[in-house]
Amino acid sequence: MTDVSAPRILCIGMPVRDLTFRIDALPARGAKKRAEHFAEICGGNAINAAIGIARLGGRALLTGPMGDRAEPAQHTLLDQLAREGIDATHLVAMPGLTTPVSAVMLDEGGERTIVTFRDPGLWQVTLPDPATLLPYCDAILIENRCAPFGIELCTAARSRGLVVVVDIDRPMALSDPLLTVASHLVFSSDALRATASATSNAEALDKLAALTPAFLAGTRGPNGTIWRDEAGRLQETPSFAVQAVDTLGAGDIFHGAFALAITERQSINDALTFASAAAALKCTRFGGAFAAPRREEVEQLLRSGTRQA
Repeated sequence: MTDVSAPRILCIGMPVRDLTFRIDALPARGAKKRAEHFAEICGGNAINAAIGIARLGGRALLTGPMGDRAEPAQHTLLDQLAREGIDATHLVAMPGLTTPVSAVMLDEGGERTIVTFRDPGLWQVTLPDPATLLPYCDAILIENRCAPFGIELCTAARSRGLVVVVDIDRPMALSDPLLTVASHLVFSSDALRATASATSNAEALDKLAALTPAFLAGTRGPNGTIWRDEAGRLQETPSFAVQAVDTLGAGDIFHGAFALAITERQSINDALTFASAAAALKCTRFGGAFAAPRREEVEQLLRSGTRQA
């Protein structure tokens, strides 16, 4: 049973149908390939993060655009979310449109190659207003591509003093309103350098710090996370040493766990360590976000202290 006192985090993004194929290696151009395993699961940044939050003891609420309610695939997607205890009642079904779908190939090393279709009409969504969604929320987690339809909720959340964490996995414009509205900006290292037009993560963090008061970090997969502390000093939080078999959803689990930990008022370093442990455990098993760990598993890994150098 969900703890009704646990932090409630609103995840903004687009649900995705992930068609996952496990293969030994990527096929050559024009070749045919036999998959060792297939599964259809719900995915997308927001859903993956929400699953991670729920499994770690938080409460997750979803909003964002999806396709027509008549799509047969919607029943599977919503059923999977219900089994995870995620509130999906504020997803917005858009008549005549298609819910995003991804073909995901997972190779022997756990790396994923993804091709995604997103119906262009989904970007025209109007989300429920802040008065409907925010009164019982403690934080917002949004992916930066969703700024066009999510910025109103994020702005209203910050005016209420709520945490707003932005998952940035692609370069953002320096004029993007999320840059200054957010309380926490967590980039992938590639997106960090590209956004700041910098050659190193450290240089990028320094450049962006002049433009935003938000907390800034760059994730580097197995190489840990680089971030700026309140005094402007660069810090690094190591990752955990694991044997990866499936990285699908790992970054989203990281962001969900980080948002939950910050909302629980963990210190920045503890929150990043907690998120790294959750993402590392997810990578050790197949299933996308449905391989996300439970709270007790993360805490056991934290106690073990098995970290990368």
